[in-house]
Amino acid sequence: MNSVYENVIGLVHSADDIIFDKEMAHAVSIKGAADYVTKVDFAVQEYLREGLARLTPDVGLISEEQENRDLNPKGSYWILDPIDGTTNLIHDYQMSAVSLGLYENGQIVFGVVYNPFMKETWHAVRSQGSYLNGKQIHVSHRADFDSSVISFGAAPYDKCFAAQLFPIMQHVYESCADFRRCASCALDLCYAATGRIDGYFELNLKPWDYAAGSLILTEAGGKIDTFREKGLPYLQNTDLIAATPELYARLRELILEMPTDELKLY
Repeated sequence: MNSVYENVIGLVHSADDIIFDKEMAHAVSIKGAADYVTKVDFAVQEYLREGLARLTPDVGLISEEQENRDLNPKGSYWILDPIDGTTNLIHDYQMSAVSLGLYENGQIVFGVVYNPFMKETWHAVRSQGSYLNGKQIHVSHRADFDSSVISFGAAPYDKCFAAQLFPIMQHVYESCADFRRCASCALDLCYAATGRIDGYFELNLKPWDYAAGSLILTEAGGKIDTFREKGLPYLQNTDLIAATPELYARLRELILEMPTDELKLY
């Protein structure tokens, strides 16, 4: 791993004091239905924006708490979620993470996801494997769906789809061993990469939700794609299915066995 990436990981770690500021975590604004932002989100974003500009002045920034316009698919961007799992942060659920991926010309080449509450840092460099706290990780390679543990996103910002989405969840649940839900896409993807869960699916994810975690998962041997298998777009919203390579096709099959015509698929 080159020194720039090492410095970026160090920069992410150095945001701890901001993330653990309880007063800022409870200074909450509402952006939309079940969509919240805290002063921590803004402060971490600005802190990392300044640090990244010093380390990589020629790389732009795409981040959740700002407008992102006129993006060039052939450009270079840091894709940042300053706090993935803001609702968890507000409730002191301790399942929140900083997620940061480096996009270059259509692909993610580096990603880091940091859960400061558990002191867990995942990172990956394209073609160099995935690591948790410096130790290489791999997906579970579980092959029997009936013994798998699957995580899902409930699309809390799109509750209009609940009547179509929840029957899909039930259909998957009836075929697997159990469900998990941590309400952070970045952590779900990292948990799949670490073998703690075997698959994950969600609707209408933003680039900062999945950019870093998608590389960490694939470098750990997992498979990830959109419901329609169009390839992850990285600069726009998407739905996604992620799993061990042995379970991916079955998870997708179970999802698409149910009606999806009314869902907002990409």
